[in-house]
Formats: sequence, structure tokens, C-alpha cells
Amino acid sequence: MKSFIYTSSLILLFIMNACNSNTEAENSKIKVVNKTAVKSGIATSEFTVWGNCGMCKETIEKSVNKEGVVKYNWNTDTKIMTISYDTAKISLQTIQQSIADAGYDNVKFKGNDAAYSKLHECCKYERK
Repeated sequence: MKSFIYTSSLILLFIMNACNSNTEAENSKIKVVNKTAVKSGIATSEFTVWGNCGMCKETIEKSVNKEGVVKYNWNTDTKIMTISYDTAKISLQTIQQSIADAGYDNVKFKGNDAAYSKLHECCKYERK
């Protein structure tokens, strides 16, 4: 029984540490990116979105899953969102606002305070 409790405690500690791995020092190393290239009406943009973990990734990516968005990926390590979208159907500003509405700061908009407060504890990144 003691072995089970010890093992369970170690696993819980590992999970908590993995989720909170984005330290203040790591936040200060985040490279802020904001660039776009357009080819044949399809724009590909890269920009910084602050967040921490896999749950952040799910929420951020779900917020941009809209008509006109062709593909998207938010990198948990670099904090860079890479997104391709049809400029006739959706704008970069609309995409970035949608991410902010979900509670995540990005290069254009501050995340919605009410949405941020509802994020899981490990998703509460250091706000600028």
C-alpha cells in the first residue's frame, strides 16, 4: 500500500511539473513573431500566442477552427501559431480576436479576462 501511495504521488508530481514547465525565465525567452505571406488568396501567418501546455494547444486550436481556415498549428514550445486561411473568407484580425476571446494573449489582442480566469490552473500563463 505504501508503494502504491508513493508511486501515485510521484506520478502526480510529474504531471503537475510537466503542466507548469513554462517558468518565468522561459517566458522571457519567447520570441515575438508576427508575419504573413499570401499566395493565390491563401495567407499563411505566424504569430506569437501565449500559453503553456497541451490543454492550451487544444483550446487555442479549437478557437481558430472556423470556415476559411485551411490549417493551423500552435507550438507549445515556441508559442508560435502557424495558420493558413482563405483571405476572402476570414481575416487575420478575426482569427487573432477569436484566440483572445478564448482567453489567450497574442501579438494583436489581450485575452478576454473572464475567459482567462476560467482556464485550468496550468493554462494560466504569465500575462504581459
